[in-house]
Amino acid sequence: MSSKLFGFSIENSEPLPQSAVSPVPPNNEDSVDHYATSGFFGSYVDLEGVFRSEFDLIKRYREMSLHPEVDSAIEDIVNEAIVSDTNDSPVEIELSNLNASDGIKTKIRKEFKHILDLLDFDKKSHEIYRNWYVDGRIYYHKIIDMKNPQEGIKELRYIDAMKMRYLRQQKKKPGETQTLNNQLRGLKDPMEYDFPEIEEFFIYNPKSGNSAGNTSAIQSGGSQGIKIAKDAITYCTSGLVDRNKGITLSYLHKSIKALNQLRMIEDALVIYRLSRAPERRIFYIDVGNLPKVKAEQYLRDVMQRYRNKLVYDAQTGEVRDDKKYMSMLEDFWLPRREGGRGTEISTLPGGQNLGEITDIEYFKKKLFRALNVPPSRMDGEGGFNLGRSSEILRDELKFTKFVGRLRKRFSNMFNDMLKTQLLLKNIVTPEDWNKMSEHIQYDFLYDNHFSELKETELMNERLNLMQTAEPYVGKYYSQDYVRRQILRQTDMEIIEQDKLIAEEIKKGIIPDPATIDPSTGLPFAEKDPAVGQNISAPMEPDIDGSSTEAPEMPDGGEI
Repeated sequence: MSSKLFGFSIENSEPLPQSAVSPVPPNNEDSVDHYATSGFFGSYVDLEGVFRSEFDLIKRYREMSLHPEVDSAIEDIVNEAIVSDTNDSPVEIELSNLNASDGIKTKIRKEFKHILDLLDFDKKSHEIYRNWYVDGRIYYHKIIDMKNPQEGIKELRYIDAMKMRYLRQQKKKPGETQTLNNQLRGLKDPMEYDFPEIEEFFIYNPKSGNSAGNTSAIQSGGSQGIKIAKDAITYCTSGLVDRNKGITLSYLHKSIKALNQLRMIEDALVIYRLSRAPERRIFYIDVGNLPKVKAEQYLRDVMQRYRNKLVYDAQTGEVRDDKKYMSMLEDFWLPRREGGRGTEISTLPGGQNLGEITDIEYFKKKLFRALNVPPSRMDGEGGFNLGRSSEILRDELKFTKFVGRLRKRFSNMFNDMLKTQLLLKNIVTPEDWNKMSEHIQYDFLYDNHFSELKETELMNERLNLMQTAEPYVGKYYSQDYVRRQILRQTDMEIIEQDKLIAEEIKKGIIPDPATIDPSTGLPFAEKDPAVGQNISAPMEPDIDGSSTEAPEMPDGGEI
């Protein structure tokens, strides 16, 4: 069936044995399964409702990303996940846990560097990650030379998420009219039933995401388009799925309600302030016993006489008189008949609580929490604390773990591209890749000050604890216990540090511990090898200071 599809397909050399059957199709880890029914002639019917929902959701996500608060939150997440540096690449492949030869590791690193060059990841990493985060999915077409597939991937071409969708199709055999239940009734063992083959492919419709008003393109997007083989497309999703509707969601989905509430509150606040901010006056004009027509004319004359409407022209910078227009924010002029209190002017006060924005702050914090960004980062309030890690808010710790999960999910894109590249170049086999993929990691460049503070404080606490336990080393604790339990050094770190210490002692960079007095920590004093006394010890002089020789004793013990 793969020959009828556009693109290429990588077949497994060892398919499952016929005894390993199941009515459940292989699970798709990227998104919910989108099933389609198949006719006798290979035609398929798509789930139109699912497609239209996905189309509308992606469109809404992109509109949300243009909102200032949402854009700020997205930029915080992208900047934490993708760190751009002048010298280092944003991501590198880590093969320390891979059990393979150095030659294979070198080839894997070379091919991964080739994939990053095809993506131009050093320059476009921020845009690629942002598109994936906003849409909740990303598609890349892996273009190869069909005549020379062993040359690997030639180009990685980005595909708009609105023009692509993933589909799984159950193929019916020609002439098969019975339902599954009727067929299973005639079998003694249900596992003897020849379950239908599952075909996985993508549908590309270039008309699906043209214009907002093109509803026909949206409706025809599910049943029309180009079928592309699954192996020819790199498909990476957010991992969030609406299980009820079978739709892949973006991380922006749960912030839709919070954003709409914030917009309505802000619009209501603007309207209220514009209408209640100025103080307006109410003029009660005494019209006496004048008829209605003349009373209205008299009221207009008084208005024109006392009105003072100066407007500012923003284009020319002039201040001019504009009395012919009356806005809703101006004063009120009301007639009053004879017998009343006569002409009166009263003042209508403006709004008294215009400075209260508590509700705005509430919904803004709610929006930031829905976007998984700490509210402390809102408007740059609070600043960053360079003190102890214990003073860091728990929200920052949660945010760091959230970014780590996003990185692991985004790494599936590199995994799929690397798999295709290695298999096409016959560097590894599909069986080898299944075993190796679990040990291939992707190391993103870190720029998290919180992690640095945490590591620094942990090291400081360990060194202080080791200093406290130093008098008991050799009495209650061994050196090995201190290094493993207090300093938390692994076996490899102990071997590496011992080797480096021996080399530095040999080079004279650090003193030999055998020459250091353990009680004082100072080097031992040098001794005179002949006498055994300190060379620097001076002899006592005579009283008169004339000689240092001993006096001659008299014979026979005479004094």
